Amino acid sequence: MFKSVLFDMDGVIVDTEPLHHKAYYQLFNDVNIEVSDALYASFTGKSTMEISQQLIKYFNLPLSAHTLTTIKRKHFKKLFKSDTSLQLIDGVLDLIKDYHKNNMSLVLASSASMKNINRIFKRFDLDQYFCAKISGADLEASKPHPEIFIKAAELSGYSPNECFVIEDSTNGILAAKAAGIYCVGYNSLHSKDQDYSKANFVVSDFKEISYNKLKKRVTQKVA
Repeated sequence: MFKSVLFDMDGVIVDTEPLHHKAYYQLFNDVNIEVSDALYASFTGKSTMEISQQLIKYFNLPLSAHTLTTIKRKHFKKLFKSDTSLQLIDGVLDLIKDYHKNNMSLVLASSASMKNINRIFKRFDLDQYFCAKISGADLEASKPHPEIFIKAAELSGYSPNECFVIEDSTNGILAAKAAGIYCVGYNSLHSKDQDYSKANFVVSDFKEISYNKLKKRVTQKVA
């Protein structure tokens, strides 16, 4: 049985995508660019800094990535404070409590900045369940690079083959697989235009990966 679970945050623990979408499009308006739906979908799972670098290259913008990142984060911060509709994904808190009760090591591995991670964790009182948090924004490479999950596994105190990842994005799933870690793809109503074909298996309801069901699945797989 797995000893540790490495959680993505956006789209898995909390649906911040509507806020990010608004913040990014406010940024696009600020710098006078038109971003297609396809290009925007390719951003999922990447850090704001990497997205800013991509925008600069794509649109040949005469601005620094730091400037774009700062603008976007200011918009997001304002939205985070004013939008009262922000809630945890259905069923995820029960799943977190279930894993924690069964002595699994929980690690948060998100491309979001640590400031945003801490805002979410404080708002929903999640620190009590997690042993560590890591932000892709503090690393050299973003998902689909495997660095974040390699480091998250190290923080868990277990080897990669004793961990599994829960991800909702193409880039996140690719990162988990590149790290050699078992990956559950979470296909929710909030996930759009993502490829789950590389995940070990895909769920649309967190009840499908409760501790007991996961244990049974792993036992059957080994047998």
